[in-house]
Amino acid sequence: MALGAPDPQDEEAGARVLADALLVTSELVTNAIRHGDGLTAFDLWITDDALILNVADASTCSPVTTDPRSRLKGQVGGFGWPLVCRLARHVAVTVLPDGKQITVLISLTPPA
Repeated sequence: MALGAPDPQDEEAGARVLADALLVTSELVTNAIRHGDGLTAFDLWITDDALILNVADASTCSPVTTDPRSRLKGQVGGFGWPLVCRLARHVAVTVLPDGKQITVLISLTPPA
């Protein structure tokens, strides 16, 4: 590889990190709209090595997980929350007087 040329493995790892961050963001916002009675707040911060994302909705109900073996016919949802928990380095659900806020910390550095 020529000096100064980008490392394809680094580019691929960076693309995966970005895809993970976008997937978690999309999942939380979509769930707030679809299952949480509407998105009430959204903010994010980028640190040197992480994305901190807050998504709030109007429901006080905690996110749910669906066991595929006991899934009812026509049941919607339940698969995104485990995905969010797996891709985020930290996840917190805070109940608010008018709903809940989900805070996630997503690493922006590829695993070593």
